[in-house]
Amino acid sequence: MKQMMNKYKLTNNLGLKVIAFIFSALLWLIVVNFDNPVVSNTFRDIPVTIVNDDIITSAGDVYQVVGEQTVSVVVYATRDISQKLDAEDIVATADVTEMDTATGLIPIKISLPDYSGRYESAEAIPRNLTIQREKSGKKVLSLSVKADNEPADGYILGDMTVDPEQVTITGAESVLSQIDRAEARVDVDGITSDQEKTAELRLYDADGNVLNPPQIENDLGESGITVSVEVLKLKSVPIVLNVSGTPAEGYKYTGVTSTPESLQVCGKSDDLEGFNEIAIPGSVLDISGASGTVEQTVDITEYLPEGVSLVDGSSADIRVTLKVEQEGTRSIDFLVSSLRINNLHETLQVNYETGAEIVIHVSGDEARLSTLDISNAVSVDLRNYTMPGTYDLPVTVDLPDGITLDEQVTVRLTLVEKTDEQIPDNQTDQGQESD
Repeated sequence: MKQMMNKYKLTNNLGLKVIAFIFSALLWLIVVNFDNPVVSNTFRDIPVTIVNDDIITSAGDVYQVVGEQTVSVVVYATRDISQKLDAEDIVATADVTEMDTATGLIPIKISLPDYSGRYESAEAIPRNLTIQREKSGKKVLSLSVKADNEPADGYILGDMTVDPEQVTITGAESVLSQIDRAEARVDVDGITSDQEKTAELRLYDADGNVLNPPQIENDLGESGITVSVEVLKLKSVPIVLNVSGTPAEGYKYTGVTSTPESLQVCGKSDDLEGFNEIAIPGSVLDISGASGTVEQTVDITEYLPEGVSLVDGSSADIRVTLKVEQEGTRSIDFLVSSLRINNLHETLQVNYETGAEIVIHVSGDEARLSTLDISNAVSVDLRNYTMPGTYDLPVTVDLPDGITLDEQVTVRLTLVEKTDEQIPDNQTDQGQESD
């Protein structure tokens, strides 16, 4: 009797009890999803790994990805899982065995190995990777050497030799056709002695643009490229001019100049030690019988010791001027920058070419000419020049008694307006008042 009563209690209002259970379960799901709902999280620039590509390469072909080899990935997971995810947890693969041979499309699969079974779903955007398959070829290129940066101050690069001298590039024929030359780039920053340096292979097209083509291989192996770099010491040495001979009767030798006056040379330290000048012998600079200035070009390379050479870009030819003048005359080279400028307008400034000279010819007693000093006696008067422009101006030379100017000298000067910052405040105010 008691057992029957217990059975009756369990089945009593069974429908209501089932409804209550279902309602409780639904309420539990609502609460759970309210507290920890499924959310989406997007991760960008996820790299796509291509697998089973040996199917293509074993057939003697190559491939290249059309477009980017990265995707965005949208992951759907509960909030607590989503908050733990980062890009490194995502693996994106494209299996060549699943490629559509007609279109080159390979579906991209997404997985999160560390969160297997703990997320709802993950999808790639775009969903497919596109590859282009083509025949493979090879190209053999000579390696040239290019240095990046500079050696330490006082040093210069000498010869650079590369090992190997050639590189073989293999890859898609369409990519190989774009490659015009190969270069070994070596960093020489701050070096002071001969060194063997590892170099970087760099490929260029015909326009000199750097190429970084995918799916390209070379035969350099683990050893890569080695460049033997020679480092030479720099030295600036003056040119010494030895003159021989006697000018014609009634003429005198007044001096010699060269352009340039010194040269930069390079070599090993031992070769440069004790080499302090480039001497041109008198047998080369002979003024015998000269009745005027003599100009000649001299190749100085034969006067350099063994192991010493000119710095690249320096001309081996120097221009030598041997001054021979008639007795009782003198020609003076005067720097334009040494001119005294008189009566320059307050709003103007003078411009002239750096190193520009004028030549002043004077006559008089030989003794006085030999001691003549006009360093503070040459001037121009700008009283009548108040506007910007380029002018040929007469030069005034104050000479002592017994010395005369053979001909009027002119100088070309350019007058330009000062900026507001260069004009003193009182002058600026005066200018404004005159307006």
